[in-house]
Amino acid sequence: MNRMGFSETLFLFLLALLIFGPKKLPEIARQIGKALNEFKRASNEFKSQIASEISQLELESHRDSLPPAAPQPVGSIPASTMRSEPAGTLESLPPPMDESAAEAHAAVKVAPDA
Repeated sequence: MNRMGFSETLFLFLLALLIFGPKKLPEIARQIGKALNEFKRASNEFKSQIASEISQLELESHRDSLPPAAPQPVGSIPASTMRSEPAGTLESLPPPMDESAAEAHAAVKVAPDA
């Protein structure tokens, strides 16, 4: 389909100017702009509703396809009470010692029979 060129657009503008007049043309353009904006907003809202319904249906079908969780053995720790940080993080390390305590600790390790 061919797009309108500059000359066709100019011709339509002049025709609308002759039909509606210079005072009425800005008001008509404003009304057309508002209508197009409302149509665009309604279209976007419709698209978002369709997308949310599709995602909700996918979640329900995914939930139905998963097997039920096995009961936890007696004496086991539930996952919700376990620590969220992995082992070996800075929080799990002991606080740093000052140099005099580190030297005394090293001396004890080097000469345990003394």
